[in-house]
Amino acid sequence: MILTMFGNEYEVAQGSSVGDLLKAERPDELKQFLAVKLADGNMVDLFSPISENMEVTPVTFADPEGRKVFFHSASHLMAMAVKALFPAVKLAIGPAIENGFYYDFDVAEPFTQEDLKKIEKEMTRFAKKSIRPERFTMERASSIKMMEEAGEPYKVELIQDLPEDEVLSFYRMGDFVDLCVGPHLPNLSYLKAFKITQIAGAYWRGSEKNKMLSRLYGTAYPTKDELAAYLEHVEDMKRRDHNKIGRELEYFTTVDYIGQGLPIILPKGTTVMKVLQRWVEDEEERRGYLQTKTPLMAKRDLYKISGHWGHYRDGMFIIGDADDEEAEVFALRPMTCPFQFQAYLNRSRSYRDLPMRLNETSTLFRNESSGEMHGLIRVRQFTISEGHLACMPEQVEEEFRGCLDLAQYMVKTLGLDDDISYRFSKWDENNRDKYIGAPEEWENAQNQMRHILDDIGIDYFEADGEAAFYGPKLDIQIKNVHGKEDTLITIQIDFQLAERFGMEYTDRDGKKKNPVVIHRTSIGCYERTLALLLEKYAGAMPTWLSPVQARVLTITERQEDFAKEVTAALRMAGLRAEADTRNEKIGYKVREAQMEKVPWMLVMGDREAEEKTVTVRNRKGENVGTMPFQQAIAIIKEENETKVID
Repeated sequence: MILTMFGNEYEVAQGSSVGDLLKAERPDELKQFLAVKLADGNMVDLFSPISENMEVTPVTFADPEGRKVFFHSASHLMAMAVKALFPAVKLAIGPAIENGFYYDFDVAEPFTQEDLKKIEKEMTRFAKKSIRPERFTMERASSIKMMEEAGEPYKVELIQDLPEDEVLSFYRMGDFVDLCVGPHLPNLSYLKAFKITQIAGAYWRGSEKNKMLSRLYGTAYPTKDELAAYLEHVEDMKRRDHNKIGRELEYFTTVDYIGQGLPIILPKGTTVMKVLQRWVEDEEERRGYLQTKTPLMAKRDLYKISGHWGHYRDGMFIIGDADDEEAEVFALRPMTCPFQFQAYLNRSRSYRDLPMRLNETSTLFRNESSGEMHGLIRVRQFTISEGHLACMPEQVEEEFRGCLDLAQYMVKTLGLDDDISYRFSKWDENNRDKYIGAPEEWENAQNQMRHILDDIGIDYFEADGEAAFYGPKLDIQIKNVHGKEDTLITIQIDFQLAERFGMEYTDRDGKKKNPVVIHRTSIGCYERTLALLLEKYAGAMPTWLSPVQARVLTITERQEDFAKEVTAALRMAGLRAEADTRNEKIGYKVREAQMEKVPWMLVMGDREAEEKTVTVRNRKGENVGTMPFQQAIAIIKEENETKVID
């Protein structure tokens, strides 16, 4: 039998493993290899027997697949320790995630911090035993019986959801057995540095109708130094968390009796969102968009035409008895598209009217589950710059390029261009009930989008099942400080809704045709963008986005009149400025301004007031120098207008 590895061919005995081959060929490196990636992309254990000629790739912790194996084995080690310490606990699921792992447990009493210390100690004890995970398979009926006898109802439920002829795999680690596809580390002794990082609650299968379980998050690294470096990074990210600094700097707050996912945007946050909105709307107007203002709600009849009632109803806030077909039922809008289509339908259109670009700064409402909501990242009411372009088929590529160019300009100006990735979101052809339109229409739309993306030359990845119910889309993805990926901006090609709404144009040949619709956002949700900016800049917004761009600081009360003069001049120059004339020491005022992340401080004493100058300081603590106050204003104004990123 021939195995191809690292570009070389090796003749090995039938049933040999890649681990056996590595032990013979690279014994000094054996411990760094964790599992094996086969030519078809599937993963197997390092010492799994191979029965046919194939190309194999051993993976290490440096590889994404290797990290996943490492984290997943650590998850099983944690579950093993929990069951040893708390035998009555029921096991749910325990996957690897991007920077670690978690496991959900059904417990009688919540875990405490003291429990976590005991669990980590038990994990260390088991790891030192050098237990080798052993894979075995069982038929579905036998698997159910084994898990029922073990008193694991959540595992039983998972197995019962599988086809009757399914053969399931399990892993045994000492006395601990868990349902698992694998692969796992060759030996638990590889796990030398790990940490349980968080206790959280999680509904079984993500549904609020199910029981709340206790979720333990953790992470693991090959060495203690690597673990320490990661934990230090996590602490820095916590300091940057918009939920923390956004509240401390008074950008937003939340109130329990108003409701989850309904933040109060305070004056500072409102100022930033207003600046962003003006900038976006001005840029859209410059690019030929026409602005609309449409209602916040509509009768369900509108959503039935668009398909939202059938495909998105659970995500909508409904007013009235939705089960009464005779009642006049309304719903708050989750999207703007069916409303903006009415602007197109206001009169007849010809090919000369196309492309027609409509934009709106919309307030939308989505009934997010409580487990999904987080600060300003995911909320139930939000503001978004939405746009819809109606165009002829031959205009689609150029208009799509224009939408992407606008999005990239926005992202670059905000300084987020190094933090994004591009996701080509396609339909799930095995779950067609989620979508409208025929399979051939979907294939045509996806092929056209793929052609456009390839022609533009952007680096993207494909994701099945992430499309909108009416068409494929390009999602510009970004991660928050916790590593969770969210969509910042979306561009969608829609071949469905124009026909459903009766949107037509008269073509050059005199025939009536349906336009293609491109749905797009230029900056996405303003609340989410504000959160990402707070995290990106740790609260120290670039000058053009800072709620207060300059603060005038007096040394004594004698400079109060001059402070008012300078503040007024700053405001006349279009800058957001305020004066601090309190009877406090200047050092205190400077530190306070720095803590509040004010980018520019203009300090004045008697001499400055007499000479009409100011001493300019920035929030980094640097003394820029003493200069005429009009010169200082010019410096700040230029930085504001050119949108400099610190």
